[in-house]
Amino acid sequence: MKGFKEFILRGNVIDLAVAVVIGAAFSGIVTAIVTNVFNPAIGALFNAKSLEKALPVVIPTTSGDDATLYFGAVIAAVIQFLLVAIVVYFALVVPINFIKKRAFQKKEAGIPAVKEDTPPTELELLADIRDLLALRSDHEGKHTPPAV
Repeated sequence: MKGFKEFILRGNVIDLAVAVVIGAAFSGIVTAIVTNVFNPAIGALFNAKSLEKALPVVIPTTSGDDATLYFGAVIAAVIQFLLVAIVVYFALVVPINFIKKRAFQKKEAGIPAVKEDTPPTELELLADIRDLLALRSDHEGKHTPPAV
């Protein structure tokens, strides 16, 4: 039971569950677009009411009931897959790769990726005050190097 609890409470399992739910909802949107926009448009090219009934191939059988293969339905599924892949790529993969690239460039340049909101320590504040006083005295003509 302990192992199961650790498995469920891992962050990536929760992320995966959220991704599946959002993916299922997104799939409904893409299905509606393909069914109601692309299928009729492509079906019109083949003089079919919709793409699912386009490009039929009738295979005669010995029982007298002909078997009909609808290759238009396969084309509709390929279009739906390509639409999902395009949207996932441009909506998720490209922005994440851009963010990773920027973070890597900042790391290489020595710039911290995330600013820390922790206040400076007392020692850091005193060192800053010392350096500011040293700069002020340099501008006034009194050069005194800061004590280390």
